[in-house]
Amino acid sequence: MSNHSRSFAFIRGLILLTSLPAVSQQPEVKFEVASNLVVVNVTVRDRAGKIVEGLKKEDFQLFEDDKPQKVSVFEFQQLRDESLPPPIGIASSKLGGGPAAAVEQSAGQVRYKDRRLMVLFFDLSSMKPAEEIHAQQAALKFLNEQMTVSDMVALMTFSSALELVEDFTDDREKLIEAINNLPIGEMAGLPGDEADAAGDLSEEESNVLFLADDTEFNIFNTDRRLSALEAATRHLSTLPEKKALVYFSSGVGKTGVENQSQLRATVNEAQRANVVFYTIDARGLIATPPGGDATRAAQRGTGIFSGKTQRDRPAKLNDEQDTLYSLAADTGGKALLDENDLTPGITQAQKDLASYYILGYYSTNALPDGRFRRIRVRLAARPQWKVEHRAGYYAGKVFANFNAADKERQLEEALQLGDPKTELPLALEINYFRLNRANYFVPVAVKVPAGLIALARKGPAETAELDFIGQVRDSKGKLAGAVRDTIRVKLTAATAAGWSKRALEYDTGFLLAPGAYRLRFLARENGAGKMGTFETRFEVPDLNSLPEGVRMSSVVWSNQRETLSSAVGGAAYNQKLLAVHPLVRGGQKLVPSITRVFRKDQNLYVYFEVYDPEGEGDEKTLSVAASLGLYRGRTKAFESEPVRISRLAPERNQTLAFQFQVPLAKLRPGRYNCQLNVVDEVGRKFAFPRAPLVLLP
Repeated sequence: MSNHSRSFAFIRGLILLTSLPAVSQQPEVKFEVASNLVVVNVTVRDRAGKIVEGLKKEDFQLFEDDKPQKVSVFEFQQLRDESLPPPIGIASSKLGGGPAAAVEQSAGQVRYKDRRLMVLFFDLSSMKPAEEIHAQQAALKFLNEQMTVSDMVALMTFSSALELVEDFTDDREKLIEAINNLPIGEMAGLPGDEADAAGDLSEEESNVLFLADDTEFNIFNTDRRLSALEAATRHLSTLPEKKALVYFSSGVGKTGVENQSQLRATVNEAQRANVVFYTIDARGLIATPPGGDATRAAQRGTGIFSGKTQRDRPAKLNDEQDTLYSLAADTGGKALLDENDLTPGITQAQKDLASYYILGYYSTNALPDGRFRRIRVRLAARPQWKVEHRAGYYAGKVFANFNAADKERQLEEALQLGDPKTELPLALEINYFRLNRANYFVPVAVKVPAGLIALARKGPAETAELDFIGQVRDSKGKLAGAVRDTIRVKLTAATAAGWSKRALEYDTGFLLAPGAYRLRFLARENGAGKMGTFETRFEVPDLNSLPEGVRMSSVVWSNQRETLSSAVGGAAYNQKLLAVHPLVRGGQKLVPSITRVFRKDQNLYVYFEVYDPEGEGDEKTLSVAASLGLYRGRTKAFESEPVRISRLAPERNQTLAFQFQVPLAKLRPGRYNCQLNVVDEVGRKFAFPRAPLVLLP
């Protein structure tokens, strides 16, 4: 596959009931700790605008939704503005704070007394090398010339994942070294950003060059950038101090409702965590000449002549900068846009973080309803003084109160974070089948224990709703495929029988080129909100370059064939891809047995394909034979008659399809090793794939 035809295609999933639970159920144990401590950072200024110091807890009156609250945490942070001496020839400064220690601390405890906390966040996924260097130089200038004795600086980066490069420290030399070691120019951006590099493709010329679905890619990338900011603020939320996060990027585009939801979630998390965003457009002052500049390829199509291209470029730039402005304005910070000197964006954050008071209270409203709680702080004795603090916060929310946007964001967030979800155990199997010399179809089957999924009665039927989301990334971390399904399972009295002892099997598939990949998959049942994740690495081999041996697909071991019409739930199918699905024939689907557990009253179904068999003579006569053997230890318990095929599958190029069906009734329960003996009799090539199997009574 070319870079532009990287697959975003998939077969939308369907749900089948299987007769054996995929995973044994374990008693569910939960440990939960809840705290409704709310921290408010308050700056008090007199009539002249100077910071007022020396106030006591008793001087403050604090209200939430006009209800008085008791101040339980009180601290004054006195921040000084004396600049540090030049770093040349001077050892690392040790001013009493140092790097954050990984120790437990009680709620509301101040870790950094009288320190100004600033985070330099480099979004490497959005910046080009020149812009990364621009941001790097601005950060180095700040550290060398403008860092003060009160400053503690942390360094974060985001490329394909959020990384804390350096925790809060006043060791200037360590920070300078970390910034000098940033992987400038090594990040190729997120998938979907190639559209910019190749020139913007308007609707008029969208047929000129095939691209994977850029809309879906860019929605995902925009949300990922905002989600990374949200994760960063969540990391900082354990500190009650006021924090400034300086965000270097090349803009964050708008992509519609999904983006707005994630934008609101990021802002809300920052407000809860007492984090203020200072956003900096690392591109500096931008000109938009007709036809574009030398940083991008020439425009295709008629857009440059009709004026559409020139109209679209400023609109796109405004959208990207508007998101940066919203992030800053909604959290109380400022945005630096269209300026070639980026350092003032950092010093503005430093200037705004003046001395302040930390007030903490335990809210009398503990309802997890997700509503906005308005905060008001006043000084009864000095009403003429100006009291500055955040307007309020959004309360936490339980799954039962989630709206559609909350649920969608939770899925994407859970997929991004490294902490796996295990409330819903998953078992997963990946296979591969060659479609042509460049493309492989990779079916994915996922089993979920039905007993952990709550059913809701709706009329005479019982229903359950499940969400599925998955990503396939290549060896460089680029998105190669993605799937997102919401499927409602509807059960009749017959299909609901023995529900707790059955499993749901979800089936989907991707088109991929040969290579190494990583799959991360998440399922959620929408009754109680239980989630489960599965992550694995797999390889799609390049069978064309196989030097010797039989060129084979993976082998599917199954105990069940089901008609597509018998599925208890499903999404809309891509009929074109469904037509090439090797496990679907005549309206029936072979259901992979992910756990390789069978019963004596079942059949063992085996399916695999052989590619490019050698022929002889003018007619290219083919002869490939295969047999199946089952071994219990060293004893052969069963061997099938050989199946010999001499004709290619009519609908598949250079493909021989093999199927076996073995009744298991006469075999003793126990563990078996299954072996296929595949012989290309003309080409004198052999293959002996094996797999374990467990047979239950």
